[in-house]
Amino acid sequence: MCENVLGIEPAAQDEKPKPRHTHADKWALNYSAARQYYEREGYLRVPRGRIERIVTGDSEDQEERDLKLGSWISNQRSRAAALSPERVEQLSAIGMRWA
Repeated sequence: MCENVLGIEPAAQDEKPKPRHTHADKWALNYSAARQYYEREGYLRVPRGRIERIVTGDSEDQEERDLKLGSWISNQRSRAAALSPERVEQLSAIGMRWA
């Protein structure tokens, strides 16, 4: 009806919005940034204002993203009691200071 009456055509593939990321997807992205920082620096004492750039996607569809790693690390530390044991273990394995 929109096409016939108003002349509106469906959006092209490149005009459609990107799919939303789940909470688990966002956590995984931030964890990969933390792991990248740990592998480069050898510790996870991240300054609060630190922004870490990571590359996501496969070799054909890569995207650079800037993540507020310092804030994320601080938030994980303050919410340690609410984190799942698996996430606590993952962060501990890369040198997370919990106190």
